[in-house]
Amino acid sequence: MLRIIDARTGEPVDAAPARRGLTRVEVHAPGSDMTNLRVLLVADLLVRALELGGTPVWALLTGGHRQAELRADAMALGIRPFEDSPDLSAGLGEAQVVHVAAEGGAAPDGVRIAVAPVETTGAATPVGEPAASATEVGGSAVSDASNGRSAGSGSPGGESARSGASSGRSAGSGLPGGEAAGGASSGRSAGSGSPGGESARSGASSGRSALSGLAVGESAVPGASSGRSVESGPPGGESAESSPSGGQSVGSEPLRGVDPAVLRLALFTRHHNAPVRLEADVLGEAQATLVRWRRAVARWARRPSRPVPDDVRGRLRDAWDDDLDVPRVLDVLRGVENEPDLPDGARFETYAYADRLLGLDLTRDLGAPS
Repeated sequence: MLRIIDARTGEPVDAAPARRGLTRVEVHAPGSDMTNLRVLLVADLLVRALELGGTPVWALLTGGHRQAELRADAMALGIRPFEDSPDLSAGLGEAQVVHVAAEGGAAPDGVRIAVAPVETTGAATPVGEPAASATEVGGSAVSDASNGRSAGSGSPGGESARSGASSGRSAGSGLPGGEAAGGASSGRSAGSGSPGGESARSGASSGRSALSGLAVGESAVPGASSGRSVESGPPGGESAESSPSGGQSVGSEPLRGVDPAVLRLALFTRHHNAPVRLEADVLGEAQATLVRWRRAVARWARRPSRPVPDDVRGRLRDAWDDDLDVPRVLDVLRGVENEPDLPDGARFETYAYADRLLGLDLTRDLGAPS
């Protein structure tokens, strides 16, 4: 059973105290900076984890006047769409209400997940050459992409993020089982309307997209040819190229060439109660890991299928049921990757299963030329 730490008391509470009872997840994100985007990402993880446990979820977003920018960046990161928060005086008979907000942020009284801030470097953050040279699978460097889909488009997921509510909007189309994918599978980059050239501190005051607070010097991997930027080429007249994972580069000028899935994975490297600093080495390592895992998953898929080992499934569930401990989930996947006695078919099923929570589209390269 999923348990989260209530930021008000520091004590664990059940995210879904009643079996099959509706849980309302209410996100409080008044700005459009990177910290507010992380708040939305943590809420997305919570919704996915609840759905994997069979809990119906009603996911809502309340915030300030920068919601258009925040929603565009969220779509780019494969975050499922959240409904605008209506008048909740009556409610829908929820068994639990969980508020997700930034540390120190305003939220109604009730169970609360506090999300630590994101620190970004003010100067350019190149994530090109180091990630390209570090990405070797089977002895050859990975430097190309196989398609132009945006990150997260094929991630398996749970059911509609709003079971039992009346909006008619599902949380994630394009996913196996008929779920909606939050618009991430549309093949379009988001954030194109964000002005460039400033650092993203507070979206509410700067009026800028969170993603434009990260700067990159050039395309993530030289030679990548798929994926299109929604804006014209980067300064100097060069064309914007996609990252090696095939996702489309975000339109915010300072982030050209960085796959949103790389950013999503980089934000997963620290628990949500710990600050995360997005520097070149963090983004480069996330990029190398994402490329390696997607290529490995595609390779394992060619072997006979085997079920996820019970002990591995248990370790994955124990990790995300323990206050959404995603860094521990990633550690389990690294262990599966390097376990010599595990059949490749079981590795494939394990990664596909974990991706229902992570939303990294790890199975995206299935069928691509090796």
